[in-house]
Amino acid sequence: MVTKVIIVEDNAEFLARFKSVIESDPDFSLIGIATNGADGMALINGPAADAYLIDLGLPDMSGIELIKLAVKTHVDCDVMVITMFADDAHVIQSIEAGATGYILKDSSSLDITECIRTLRDGGSPISPMIARRILQRFQPTGAGTAEVVANGKQKSILSEREFQVLHALSKGLSFKEIATSHHISSHTVARHVKKIYRVLAVHSRGEAVYEATKLGILSE
Repeated sequence: MVTKVIIVEDNAEFLARFKSVIESDPDFSLIGIATNGADGMALINGPAADAYLIDLGLPDMSGIELIKLAVKTHVDCDVMVITMFADDAHVIQSIEAGATGYILKDSSSLDITECIRTLRDGGSPISPMIARRILQRFQPTGAGTAEVVANGKQKSILSEREFQVLHALSKGLSFKEIATSHHISSHTVARHVKKIYRVLAVHSRGEAVYEATKLGILSE
């Protein structure tokens, strides 16, 4: 199945690069391009894409607002941040808004189509430097919630429900079993799992359980 993509990017050079790569791959269909936040909102409110590539530094608004709109409007979509911002504040705000991936545009190894494939396969592509910093900021709380230090304050990264899903994953339950036991849909479970993978910078159930245990989020 062809993956439909929308790009919101104000830098002409990067936009041309992403556009060329996506249009040259038969597995993808570029259905929309916006160079500012207002046009990005109009695209998001239109026909759904499977993946949204959103820059944070738009001329008229923060890309964070577009991330929130996309995940609220199209519950099955994935959002990947493509940005020059590597600071903790932007990373955490993007994750909390619902971004499924966070990629730095100046990465020499950036393969945009491979990143989108990872998204649609349930993974969370994150630039290595960003992934390391996220993990370094974890502070085990022993209270069933993973937290990081942000601006001098502890800030929740995994919600209570996400922790419940993570715990169920560690017990080997399937998405359907988790959905049934918590009275939510399988799609909602999948979205929680994507958030967990994103926060832990992993790509599989086993890696998630391992990292969560190592960080003290899950008990041995």
